[in-house]
Amino acid sequence: MRKLATAAVAAALFVGGMGAAVAGAWHPIEELHTTGAAFVNGSYKWEPRGLNHGGFHLRGDASDTTRSDGNNVYVQTKVEGYGWNRFNGEQGKVVSLNKNVYDGAAQLTKEAWVRMCRDRGSIHPDNCSVTKHYKR
Repeated sequence: MRKLATAAVAAALFVGGMGAAVAGAWHPIEELHTTGAAFVNGSYKWEPRGLNHGGFHLRGDASDTTRSDGNNVYVQTKVEGYGWNRFNGEQGKVVSLNKNVYDGAAQLTKEAWVRMCRDRGSIHPDNCSVTKHYKR
């Protein structure tokens, strides 16, 4: 009886660990692009509760694809219930980003959004890619 109980507990821990591993796995983000800007080689994962604040983790390359236009680029990310976070690229360059979007309560969020934008200054409105939606 004791061996059976031990085997059951071991199996439950193994299956639970597999679920945590899948939840914390990296998933691809398809290329996000707009005129003059692209987010490439992107991926995301939801951090498990208690690790890296349990936030939405994003990585990839923010690229200024029209270097001669004089405009900067940025990636915007937000999690459910919070405003947009802005992660700047650099004019004329490709910048690798590795960002974790979190707040104490964000450990409980289940949705996130990501988009790539070109900063056209204060006179012209910025242009952004389609906003992608991800669920935990």
